[in-house]
Amino acid sequence: MRILISVGEKEKAKGAASPYFQAMLSAGARPEELEMVAAGDAERFSKADFHGILFTGGEDVDPALYDEKKEYDTVEANRARDDFELALLDRALKARRPIFGICRGVQLINVKFGGSLYQDLKAQVPLEDTPMVLEHKQVGGRGDASHTVTVTEPDSNLRAAFAGNCRVNSLHHQAIKRLGRGLKVTAHAEDGLIEAIEAAENYPFLLAVQWHPEEMADRPEQRKIFETFVTQCREAAAK
Repeated sequence: MRILISVGEKEKAKGAASPYFQAMLSAGARPEELEMVAAGDAERFSKADFHGILFTGGEDVDPALYDEKKEYDTVEANRARDDFELALLDRALKARRPIFGICRGVQLINVKFGGSLYQDLKAQVPLEDTPMVLEHKQVGGRGDASHTVTVTEPDSNLRAAFAGNCRVNSLHHQAIKRLGRGLKVTAHAEDGLIEAIEAAENYPFLLAVQWHPEEMADRPEQRKIFETFVTQCREAAAK
């Protein structure tokens, strides 16, 4: 089995110390089954096969990819990473490989499916019609829980990890605005923000979340998300 963990160059330099790598190990993956890749590996991975892919957090997705201009100084895009990961995502979809996205990963997947993003939540105040607007870029430790997400779709891969509510961390300034075609929302925050998406149609496994479960992998429900992904990758490798 071979699972790719797509990261930024700084995260790749951490190697096995990366929290994404460690979370996958805690979920039962073996070190030799995991490979961290970044945009600099584009040529090497242009044709390499894999049995699952994790798209991780990091820089913002280029607004041009959802037909917008950069509106705020807080937007820090990395087009080389966007292009690399969109190519990997395209290959994964065509091969029907398991796909898992975290933070930037959920945003990248949504853009790939034709959706758009809030470029900056604070500046755009997207949730003014709700009774409570959360601070989604929390202060304090990265592994601290700061708000609750609720699974809103009964037929959801996320329900394998937890049913109902779950406390999560929140480390982002962007989020899904317009949902991409072929996706469905499976969890919301208390203020209505989209926190998880999955494939709306028949697909082996596609799950992406807005929070950072790798920073909370010591909690059973967060580790279970990774365990579900690893299980799906093993099944793909066995075919």
